[in-house]
Amino acid sequence: MNSLLAPDMRIEAMGPAAIERVRRLEALALAMPQHRIETRHVFHAGLYARTVMVPAGVMITGVLIKVPTLLIVQGHAVVHVDEGPHELQGYNVITAAAGRKQALFAVADTHLTMIFATDAGDLESAERQFTDELDKLMTRKEDKACRV
Repeated sequence: MNSLLAPDMRIEAMGPAAIERVRRLEALALAMPQHRIETRHVFHAGLYARTVMVPAGVMITGVLIKVPTLLIVQGHAVVHVDEGPHELQGYNVITAAAGRKQALFAVADTHLTMIFATDAGDLESAERQFTDELDKLMTRKEDKACRV
């Protein structure tokens, strides 16, 4: 496993094969018990921040992100990126490109915050700016299934 502990961390856009691997994992995960993961939102100074806490032992998949973001990861997790799995420990601020769909396994309780510049003033508008997979967002599902 590689480590993303370098000072200038970056997650690049993922190729079609890597995104398809996450989609296959996502389909398999839907057959397993789902965990409630609360999403917290903050709008401030032209930025939107979206935070979740993934409990230890839980795997999540994310939607396909269509805007560049900052991703803050606090905890211990293994994240699937284009090159394969990367282990993150501690506090990490990562520049993350558009065109990524990730899977993450929390080794320990892990907080994730995605931040991007926006002119949106409400949650639904902000969500439309960062993804076209709106039906997969926890905030759009009544059962709050396991998704970021």
